[in-house]
Amino acid sequence: MIYSHEVQNMCCVKKGPNHGPAPIPEEGKWVKVKEVKDISGLTHGIGWCAPQQGACKLTLNVKDGIIEEALVETIGCSGMTHSAAMAGEILVGKTLLEALNTDLVCDAINTAMRELFLQIVYGRTQSAFSEGGLVIGAGLEDLGKGLRSQIATMFATKEKGVRYLEMAEGYVTKIALDEDDEVCGYEFVRLGVMMDLIKKGTDANEALKKATSNYGRFTKEQGAVKFIDPRIE
Repeated sequence: MIYSHEVQNMCCVKKGPNHGPAPIPEEGKWVKVKEVKDISGLTHGIGWCAPQQGACKLTLNVKDGIIEEALVETIGCSGMTHSAAMAGEILVGKTLLEALNTDLVCDAINTAMRELFLQIVYGRTQSAFSEGGLVIGAGLEDLGKGLRSQIATMFATKEKGVRYLEMAEGYVTKIALDEDDEVCGYEFVRLGVMMDLIKKGTDANEALKKATSNYGRFTKEQGAVKFIDPRIE
C-alpha cells in the first residue's frame, strides 16, 4: 500500500465500533453478506435495450454465489433469440459478480443481469423467505406445460378494432363476437401440448383437435354470433 506524504505525517486515530453489514433475508435465513459466496436465492426481473425495442426477462437461481440455473426469455427483436442462446451458455457456472461483468451479447440481457444483481445482493429475491430456497429447475415452473414462454400478442387499429393473436393459453385461432360485434370469447391451440402429442405418435390433425380449446362465451347459446380468424379477417 502506498500512502501520500500528507497521510504518512498524520497521527493514528483508532477505529471505534466495528459496524458490520446489515443482514439480508436469504432462503429463510438472515445472512450478513461479506463475500460473493455468501449470496443465495432465486429471482427474476426484466431488462431493456438502449433504443427500447426489445426486452428480456431473466431468471437466475444462485447457490453460494454461483449461478446454478438460468432462464432467458426475450421479445421484440429477432436477433435477441440468438443472444439468449449464447447468454444461456455463458451465465451458468459463473459467480454473480462474474456474470455482472460479462458481456451477455444483448444490451437487454445485460440490463436484466444488472437489475437482478441489485435484487439479489439487497435481499429482494423471490426465495428470500423460503427455507432452503428453491430447487434447481424451479425456473421451468414459469413456463408451464409444454415449456413455452407465456406471452400476450395483441394488435388493434382505431378503424378495425382489436385482434387477439397469442394469449397465455396459446395461439389464438378464432375470436368470437357477440351481436354488438364485441369480443366475447376466443379459441386457442396449446402448441406445447400439441407438439407433445405429435412426438408421441398422434396424427397431427388429431393432435391439433385435442390441443384446441376456448375461453369465454364461444357458442351461439352463450351469445357468440360471429367467428373470425384474427390473422386474416
